[in-house]
Amino acid sequence: MITGVHEAVSEAVSDVVSDAVSDVHEAVRKAQSRREQLREQTDHKIMKATLAIVISDGVGAVTIEEVARRSGVAKTTIYRRYKNADDLLRRVQLEVAGLPDFSDVELSKNGLLTMLQRIQGCFFDSDFGLKAVGVVLSSDNTSLNAIANQVLVPAEKRFSEFVERGVKAGVFRNGLDPQFLFSTILGSMLACKALHGDASIPWPENMAAVLWPVMAV
Repeated sequence: MITGVHEAVSEAVSDVVSDAVSDVHEAVRKAQSRREQLREQTDHKIMKATLAIVISDGVGAVTIEEVARRSGVAKTTIYRRYKNADDLLRRVQLEVAGLPDFSDVELSKNGLLTMLQRIQGCFFDSDFGLKAVGVVLSSDNTSLNAIANQVLVPAEKRFSEFVERGVKAGVFRNGLDPQFLFSTILGSMLACKALHGDASIPWPENMAAVLWPVMAV
């Protein structure tokens, strides 16, 4: 009987300890998750402030002090992440909605429209992102040029694959220059935003009407 009591007590203690350990692990997991979220929010503030300075005042105006002032993030926090302003510029990220995917887009005029809508969703619909794209395209700063490799080059590659797929299928003409076409698309978006602001302009429809006769067989 005593043995049975000992076993029951031991089992109860084991359950309590197991529950306590699980609670500790869960608390640690939640604390780590909160720290990661706070870090991401802080990084976002720093990146946004940095690009805002570049857009409004130029690359030369980017200093840790000015980024701290605009972002509300302490200078000590920024210095823990970046050595100096040059390091910050090298690691800056474009704020866009995500790279567009064209692999499932049909090879037709409607498909071309879908592709342009996805490009619009990636760049045009994000006012800050589009402005950043404009700065990158017009700058000869090596740090800013490196940003193109993050978003613009991969997006151009996916567009080129879409064009090549159309050429192989006999839907698009041979001899098309995907790089030039992609640059034309970005330039058109920038011009439309600059001239019309937030006005309701059917840019994808208008651009598709211009491109389709040029691209289609």
